[in-house]
Amino acid sequence: MASSATMLAVVLLVLAAAQPARACYSRVFSFGDSLADTGNYRYVYGNDTGPRLPYGETFFHRATGRFSNGRIVVDFIADALGLPFVRPYWSGRSSEDFAGGANFAVGAATALSPEVLWEHGFTAARADLVHLDMEMKWFRDLLHLLCPTDVADCVDMMNKSLFLVGEIGGNDYNVPLTSLVPVEKIRSFAPSVISKISSIITDLIGLGAKTLLVPGNLPIGCLPVYLTMYQSDDTGDYESDTGCIRWMNEFSRYHNKLLVDELEKLRKLHPSVSIIYADYYGAAMEIFVSPSQFGIKNPLVACCGVEGPYGVSITTKCGHGEYKVCDNPQKYASWDGLHPTETSYKAIADGLLRGPYTQPPIATTKNSCSKLTELVSSVEYKLSFQMLK
Repeated sequence: MASSATMLAVVLLVLAAAQPARACYSRVFSFGDSLADTGNYRYVYGNDTGPRLPYGETFFHRATGRFSNGRIVVDFIADALGLPFVRPYWSGRSSEDFAGGANFAVGAATALSPEVLWEHGFTAARADLVHLDMEMKWFRDLLHLLCPTDVADCVDMMNKSLFLVGEIGGNDYNVPLTSLVPVEKIRSFAPSVISKISSIITDLIGLGAKTLLVPGNLPIGCLPVYLTMYQSDDTGDYESDTGCIRWMNEFSRYHNKLLVDELEKLRKLHPSVSIIYADYYGAAMEIFVSPSQFGIKNPLVACCGVEGPYGVSITTKCGHGEYKVCDNPQKYASWDGLHPTETSYKAIADGLLRGPYTQPPIATTKNSCSKLTELVSSVEYKLSFQMLK
């Protein structure tokens, strides 16, 4: 058995490797929906709403408002850049609370307002939905808090901050998709979603933002909730290598193509600004094509839900009713049928920070770190703390 001194030395080496590098950005500001929300949902919609345990159980050991069992992409990015986890905007009060940035993302948020969704005939959209214009208003309010004399005083801070604009737009499509609206009609208003995202990017650039990371849509055809809703006896409806729904993933790629084209236009208009496309689709598809590479055994089954081929049902939700939780979430790609597990989020973040899934590569941008820290998994954290006991 190893001596206490040897075990301590190993722990110190592990912890030293996990220490963040010198921050290459002063702050991170994040906009989006549940894939980026670090806790705003319960403040916006009430303390009794939002994800409850078992959400958050793997890493935080409590519900934090994140729609996963642990950390999400923005957590891994902030940590790798040497910054603290990004505080939910609605949990702060003073300028000191936002020394590391702020997160404006809210679960269920849309790019377009409910009124615009209604105009497109999607009457299922809630009247109280948070949308990008609202999140942008909150950001402007924060600028007045950080620079009370003159918002122009925040320009230097804006120059040195990283802005994550998304993921956003997924819920604009989820609303009609869960109502079984034909995909052809949904495709027809995708340009409006892209236009809204573009306008927010333009507004941020106008306020001084110099580095923006803009995620695309995930492969929604691989989500257990849609695999359950749109089950088909036609094998042609599914991708042969993944089992995901073919036409839904084609729609995700359509949205992403529109977004990539729009970002290229914005780069030409703002050549001094780094506008980086974050290919969530490509990074996530690696999980579904080669799940064993990530230690995942059940890429298309939800960890938290019910019995069944995909682990979800329309009536029972994770954290409510007679739900079940898998024994080892790290072996699952989906947490609740709609949101990824921490394992998947880590894989996506790693693909962005050290893989090929940012265009241009984030390491080539003006303020990027010369050496990003390694993303440390929950298992590695647990090993460190267990050895210290």
